[in-house]
Amino acid sequence: MATWVLHYLLVAFLITITYSIDAASAGITRHYTFHIQLKNITRLCKTKTIVAVNGKFPGPKVTAREGDNLQIKVVNHVSNNISIHWHGIRQLRSAWADGPSYVTQCPIQTGQSYVYNFTIIGQRGTLWWHAHIQWMRATVYGPLIILPKLHQPYPFPKPYKQVPIIFGEWFNADPLAVIQQALQTGAGPNASDAHTFNGLPGPLYNCSTKDTYKLAVKPGKTYLLRLINAALDDELFFTIANHTLTVVEADASYVKPFQTNIVLLGPGQTTNVLLKTKPIHPNATFYMLARPYFTGQGTIDNTTVAGILKYHHKPTSNHFNSSKNLPVIKPSLPPINSTSYAANFTKMFRSLANSRFPANVPKTVDKKFFFAVGLGTNPCPKNQTCQGPTNTTKFAASINNVSFILPNTTSLLQSYFSGMSKKVFTTNFPSAPVFPFNYTGVPPNNTMVSRGTKVVVLKYNTTVELVLQGTSILGIEAHPIHLHGYNFYVVGQGFGNFDPTRDPKQYNLVDPVERNTINVPSGGWVAIRFLADNPGVWFMHCHIEIHLSWGLTMAWVVLDGDRPNQKLPPPPSDFPKC
Repeated sequence: MATWVLHYLLVAFLITITYSIDAASAGITRHYTFHIQLKNITRLCKTKTIVAVNGKFPGPKVTAREGDNLQIKVVNHVSNNISIHWHGIRQLRSAWADGPSYVTQCPIQTGQSYVYNFTIIGQRGTLWWHAHIQWMRATVYGPLIILPKLHQPYPFPKPYKQVPIIFGEWFNADPLAVIQQALQTGAGPNASDAHTFNGLPGPLYNCSTKDTYKLAVKPGKTYLLRLINAALDDELFFTIANHTLTVVEADASYVKPFQTNIVLLGPGQTTNVLLKTKPIHPNATFYMLARPYFTGQGTIDNTTVAGILKYHHKPTSNHFNSSKNLPVIKPSLPPINSTSYAANFTKMFRSLANSRFPANVPKTVDKKFFFAVGLGTNPCPKNQTCQGPTNTTKFAASINNVSFILPNTTSLLQSYFSGMSKKVFTTNFPSAPVFPFNYTGVPPNNTMVSRGTKVVVLKYNTTVELVLQGTSILGIEAHPIHLHGYNFYVVGQGFGNFDPTRDPKQYNLVDPVERNTINVPSGGWVAIRFLADNPGVWFMHCHIEIHLSWGLTMAWVVLDGDRPNQKLPPPPSDFPKC
C-alpha cells in the first residue's frame, strides 16, 4: 500500500477519533415535557387532589450527561401559577432558566408554557427539580440525575445498580392552605402528617402498609443510592438496619469516601452513598428509616418513615421466593436534637481535591460578608389577635434583620436586565448586621425585623467570603442555606459566635467540600467562599420552606463581565409574562 494512502488513512482515523471525543464532550440535546396537572391520590386512608407532573408523584426522573443541553417544556394545566427550579444546576449564562418565581421569572400562568433551556457544564451527580412558588413543591418535585460524560468512570467502584430515594413530607391538608393560614395568623404552620420515601409513607403510619417503599437487592452487589431530601421543613436522619453506607458525593460534587451508619440531609441537600450488600442471603429483611433532626421551638412532624430492604432469593425448586415470614431488623437513630452527631457528620465531608477533580477554592478574597440568619417578629395588624410568639406579633425570619419581600408584578432579573431595577429593589443590603449583638447568647429584647427588597451587587469575578451566623432569637436551630446559580466551598464552621481573628486561622483551604446547600449549625456559624463568575440575579435562602415564607432570603446581583462569554444573553421569546 502506498505511503500516502497509509498517511491518509491515519489522518482520517485520528480525525474520526477526535470528532468522537469532541462529540462525547459536547453532549446532546435532550427534550422533556412537563404537564402540570391535578391528580387524585390516596395516602393515610385519605384521598385528595394534588398538583403533579405528568400524573406522577413524585414527578418524572430527568436524566442527562455532563455537557448535555436540556430543553424542558413546562405546560400549566392547573389554576395555580407555577415555576420549576432545577436545584443545584449552575445555569451558567442561563439565569432565565433558574426558575424561582419573581426572582428570575414571572410564573407560568394557567394555559401557558415555557421551555427551560440550559446546558450542564462541569457537573455530574444527583440533583433534583421542584416547584419554586408558594408551597407547591410539597408535591411537585423529582430527581435530576447527571451521569458522567461517555467513557468517563466514577471515582469509586462502578455500582451494580443506581437507585434514587427521595425523602418527602405528606400533608392530609392542602399545603397552600397550611401556609396561608400560618401567614394570616402569624403562627407556625401545622406540621405534615407523614414523611415519605419516593412518595410512600410506609408501615409505621396508619393504613399505610400497602404504601411502603421496598428496595430489592441481590447479595454481594454494590448499589448507588441517590438520596434527595425534598421535605418542606425537616432535616432528616437516614439509616438502613445492619448495613454500612459509604458516602461518595454531596450536592453533585464528589467527596473523599467515608463510611457511616447514619446520613443527615437538610432540605434541598443530596447525598450519594454506596450500599454493599451482604455476601449471602441474610434470611432477614431490614428497615430503612428516616426521621427529623430539630432543635427549634416550633411544632414539627416528629414521625418516622420506614421502607424495607429485602434480598432476592436464588430461585430453587424447593424454595418459594418470599420474604413475608422473614424477621424484620430495625435500626436505631440519634435523638431528634442530636446536634453533636450533626456536627461530627458534617465535618466528615472533604472534596477529592485531585488533578481530575480539583478544589478551586479562592485563596484570596475581594469581598467579605457577615450574615446573621434567624427568626424574628413582625407586628400584628391593628384590630387582629395573632398567634405568634405573643398575641401582638407574628413569626418572621431575616438575614441581617432584613426580611425579604418578593416583587409580585415582575421578577428581579427582568427588572435588572431591562434597567428598571430602581422601581423594584434597592442595592443597600447590609454586609453585616447594622446593630451587632451576642448572636448565640441571650437574645435582644427587640426582635422586630425590618422588611424590604434589598440585594448585594457584585462585580464579575469577585471572590467572596460569606460567614453565615445563626442566632438564638426565638430559639436556636439549623438553617440549610441554598445559593442559586453557584457552588461554594465550605471553608470553616463552629459553634457560638464567629471570631474574625481566631476562626479564619482554622479554615480548610486545601480540600473543603463543595456544595450548593449548607447547614448553618444550630447555635453556630459556617464560612463559605465562591467566585462570582455567573452573571444574573441569584436567590439565596433557607430551604426550610416556612423560613423562606417568613423572609429568610436575599439575592445577589452579579454584573456582566467585559467579554461576550461573560454576559447574560437576553431572555428567550417564550419568557413568561406577569
